[in-house]
Amino acid sequence: MANSVLVLGTQWGDEGKGKIVDVLTEQASLVVRFQGGHNAGHTLVIGEEKTVLHLVPSGVLRENVTCVIGNGVVVSPEALFKEIDMLKERGVPVEDRLRISGACPLILPYHIALDQAREKAAGRHAIGTTGRGIGPAYEDKVARRAVRVQDLLSLERFDEKIDVACAYHNATLVGHGMEAVDAEAIKREARIQAERLAPLIADIPGLIDEHRKAGNRIMFEGAQGTLLDVDHGTYPFVTSSNTVAGAACSGSGCGPGTIDYVLGITKAYTTRVGAGPFPTELFDSVGEVLGERGNEFGATTGRQRRCGWYDAVAVKRASILNGITGICLTKLDVMDTLETIQVCVAYELDGKTIDHPPIGADEFARCTPVYESMPGWQANTAGITDMQALPELAQKYIARLEELTGVPIHLVSTGPERNENVVIQWPFGG
Repeated sequence: MANSVLVLGTQWGDEGKGKIVDVLTEQASLVVRFQGGHNAGHTLVIGEEKTVLHLVPSGVLRENVTCVIGNGVVVSPEALFKEIDMLKERGVPVEDRLRISGACPLILPYHIALDQAREKAAGRHAIGTTGRGIGPAYEDKVARRAVRVQDLLSLERFDEKIDVACAYHNATLVGHGMEAVDAEAIKREARIQAERLAPLIADIPGLIDEHRKAGNRIMFEGAQGTLLDVDHGTYPFVTSSNTVAGAACSGSGCGPGTIDYVLGITKAYTTRVGAGPFPTELFDSVGEVLGERGNEFGATTGRQRRCGWYDAVAVKRASILNGITGICLTKLDVMDTLETIQVCVAYELDGKTIDHPPIGADEFARCTPVYESMPGWQANTAGITDMQALPELAQKYIARLEELTGVPIHLVSTGPERNENVVIQWPFGG
């Protein structure tokens, strides 16, 4: 019996996690976000209304669900309040449903300035960050100089930390030819932020434990994707946090035994936003078709995503790294018009065939995909909810992906709506 489910991406992010989390939260009482910042974007489509969330967990649209932001998340108060206000305008009682760990590091103006200055200075070697201060905020965390949400409860302590941080970071900003950040302006803004944040602060490990002991269903919601993990991704073209399953424990405050089931969200093809190696990337009309039919634009930045064939080598490694129980295959319908489909089953690297991704971006960039061709089904799959109703060739494609990754596909998403899914095995209870 699975009472707690962890949902994460197995590729470079943008796999469609938001919709799946939203569907699963119908049976959950607690939804936990455990890493990343407002560089993530989860898109929910309910009827005619589309909602894009960046910090607030996807379960916020459900009644009787508590949503929590764990200590592994870096929080921009400005971005959080903007999102809260947007939801409140739509009639969602966010403050009643949302709780935040006091241990979350804050993203402050100097983080944003540093992020953008570094990307500009890096030129063609830029990582392709969102420029929202995520990386510098995590740097402050591991350097033990972060200003955290809890510091807003003691503004005297907050002011002291801001003075120290600004003195440190302004030296770098001036060195990059940027203006120094005004510490006094940050302090003034903090007085307003503290008043709004204080009621939302809670003991997140205790809350998770309380729900677990009560037998309630818990959902852990990941951001970005496995291949962007700071340790296991295409370093240095990665995000600044750990995106793998193990981060759910350290980023929220629970033990590994708390998690019963790991659901890996996997797109039926592959996309990537920003710079970095991408062996199966397409530069032809097929890539354009995938981008257009899949509406492949970043939910957070609006940047066009790079599109390519399904990379079974990368997904198999993601399955190993995360201990994935089952896969949810998304956007199958995007491939409905393709006559022939390619699947990457291995890489060629420096004259050798390898069956696993290399460590680091330099070798990854030299990898050439080894493809296996399959006939496309060239029939409409949008909205289908029964596996047997899918075209036979689509069923064969799904079965082949299972074989290559070594993990069963338990769900297939055939559209953006909540009910457009083929359910082979339901994660909760199974």
